[in-house]
Amino acid sequence: MIREVRKVTIAIAVGALSAMMGTAAVADEWPLKGGDYWEVTGIDIKDGGGWKYANWLATEWRKDLEFAKSKGWIKDYMIVANVHARVGEADLYLIRVREDVPSAEVGEKRQKEYMEWQKMSIEEMVDESGNRAEYREVLSDSLLQVLSFRD
Repeated sequence: MIREVRKVTIAIAVGALSAMMGTAAVADEWPLKGGDYWEVTGIDIKDGGGWKYANWLATEWRKDLEFAKSKGWIKDYMIVANVHARVGEADLYLIRVREDVPSAEVGEKRQKEYMEWQKMSIEEMVDESGNRAEYREVLSDSLLQVLSFRD
């Protein structure tokens, strides 16, 4: 839940920056244009936790993201392995691709709909997330935007 609040705050900041760059004069001169947003979470898997975490990703995580995809909230999702991870780097990157960043109001509406579908309280969700701490650690959370050339 805390990560969701942080994501909404970041989304508002990104939206404000996009609005500033969205004027006609800037759009005509700026050589790049914004595309999809990639939410990337870097995960460190603790020793002996690979099997348990892979099972969670293949069941619960996948189920949640298939729901989000069915609602049109995300376009795609994927897991990318850092094959030659160095000390301090993530073992896996969990990626969610979305067309835009929802407003705070839309985010709250989606969260309510998700919780009704999931049939869990915020407290239960936080407890469940904490239980995964025994076999994985979130190292980073980034919101990236694809930029393409304007030609």
